[in-house]
Amino acid sequence: MMKKIGIISDTHGFWDEAFRRYFYECDEIWHAGDIGNLNITDKLEEIAPLKAVFGNIDNNEIRQEFQEDEVLEYGNQKIFLTHIAGKLGSYHQNSKEKIALYKPNVLVCGHSHICKVAYDKKYQLLYINPGAAGIIGFHKVRTIIRLELNEDAINNLEVIELKRKLS
Repeated sequence: MMKKIGIISDTHGFWDEAFRRYFYECDEIWHAGDIGNLNITDKLEEIAPLKAVFGNIDNNEIRQEFQEDEVLEYGNQKIFLTHIAGKLGSYHQNSKEKIALYKPNVLVCGHSHICKVAYDKKYQLLYINPGAAGIIGFHKVRTIIRLELNEDAINNLEVIELKRKLS
């Protein structure tokens, strides 16, 4: 069993047709918060089934549609999807408690607008932050991630740089 997953975060209400181009082969899309507008999640759901969490900028309408966290399980993989987790290895207290509770082997988060993928030896999990796909924020390059999720491994993870922001 292998699933192609598209990971996106921090759209802040900005839609780019490139999302459709890069995610059209995906079996599922994960949005790690700061959605900005339900039109974004509606359009993503047209491409593939969506799992999403709300972020700190998201309004009540979005918070009624999505949870703060999602725990996803595929084979032996347990994924913790949240918006604000903190920096790799030095997570916010709330996130540390949830990591201890859920024991994920993959943490997917957003918020920092910094794309980072690294293995956290201390918590024994793969940390994935797709960076920001929207145009609001300090980031210079907009990024999303695609990967293949197998029962026991993540393969072919790729960071996709989208057209640069207008500065």
